[in-house]
Amino acid sequence: MRDQQKAYLYGVLTVLIWSTVASAFKISLRYLDVLQLLFYSSLTSLVCLFFLALAFHGPRFPGSFTLRDVLHSLFFGLLNPFLYYLVLFKAYDLLPAQEAQPLNYTWGITITILAVPLLGQKITGKRFAAISLSYLGVLVISTRGAPWELEFSDPLGVFLALFSTLIWAFYWIANTRDRLPPILRLLLNFLAGTIYLSFLLPFASTPFIPFGPGLAGAVYVGLFEMGITFVFWLQALKYSKTTAQVSNLIYLSPFLSLVFIHYLVGEKILSSTLVGLVLILSGLIMQNRVKST
Repeated sequence: MRDQQKAYLYGVLTVLIWSTVASAFKISLRYLDVLQLLFYSSLTSLVCLFFLALAFHGPRFPGSFTLRDVLHSLFFGLLNPFLYYLVLFKAYDLLPAQEAQPLNYTWGITITILAVPLLGQKITGKRFAAISLSYLGVLVISTRGAPWELEFSDPLGVFLALFSTLIWAFYWIANTRDRLPPILRLLLNFLAGTIYLSFLLPFASTPFIPFGPGLAGAVYVGLFEMGITFVFWLQALKYSKTTAQVSNLIYLSPFLSLVFIHYLVGEKILSSTLVGLVLILSGLIMQNRVKST
């Protein structure tokens, strides 16, 4: 198989899996509370990342960690998985999946906004137009098609979904100068995050959960949202001639996600969700074209 065919194979596989996670979040939260879902999915991801580190970096990979790496991950692990998924899962708990998923997808726009104070970048007129278009989509979705009334379906849920994009964007900007390979950095981060969660869980929830759909959902989220799918995406980028040839596949994910949300979660997809999603993605595409010129 040619390298570009492998790139598309890994890319399509990644998109298909990522398209299911919004449904997995929502279904799992029927059986688990936010902290339980986060703890067991993070623990699953930690185990998965450990074996991925062994496979890609060999049994001596712990020797590549320095004290500075560990201290950095104490902070990064607080952001992701601890704080980011705590906020995101609560947003999914409050909102329909068809609203939470597109709102969270605006993290690409949030990175552009955060890059102004953190990296000293400037927002041009075209980028401002792209940002405005995406957030018009947010307004359409969160008001269910009546942006002029400014009556949000769930104000706290909308705030948390958008706040999660701020945490995610800050996390990735803060990691831009990281010296560790991505899998090793994620492993350390999830180790720190899981430790934080293990201290919090007994005080804020019930640590032990029965075998069943809730635990199965948490394992699925840990494996495919937080774990192995990230490696599939790295492989797609590795084999592709150019990043653009596979990165454009990502735009299929939110639309496929709505299909899964409809059939698996049972939500009737609103026309306002589709219109808002098109506006959000149009803003993201416009922004990416501005970056490439």
